[in-house]
Amino acid sequence: MTTGRRIEGTMPVAFRYTPGVGAGAFLAGLGDRELRGSRCAACGVTYLPARAFCERCLAALAPEVRCGPEGTLVSATAVHVDVDGRSLPTPEAYVLVRFDGADTVMLLRWLGPDAARIGARAAVAWRSEHVGSILDIDGVVPVT
Repeated sequence: MTTGRRIEGTMPVAFRYTPGVGAGAFLAGLGDRELRGSRCAACGVTYLPARAFCERCLAALAPEVRCGPEGTLVSATAVHVDVDGRSLPTPEAYVLVRFDGADTVMLLRWLGPDAARIGARAAVAWRSEHVGSILDIDGVVPVT
């Protein structure tokens, strides 16, 4: 068995992401503080974020459905380490939210003061500064 060799250092990487029709419309919608999805006329599934084609039947989709801004929590978890495996000072909560009008879910940070509860209602918490990306959504908060 051969062993691998590790070489320390850094390598700058630059790339350009082209979101396409569906994701582009979703990102543009964030600037208007709205969630844009796509509904498949063939099988009836509404995707959020918007997509260019149906993942079930491959039909072409148009990003023309407004969803949310409220939804229902369908799953929740506590995260204890960051993406690099380092322990977080305090755990962070993440939830899967099925926004009103959508059949799919989005993974977002839970910003509620109490633990997330499956079945609870939540609403988008927008960041005060628009940057034109998914980061325009800070997370979700409970609806009272």
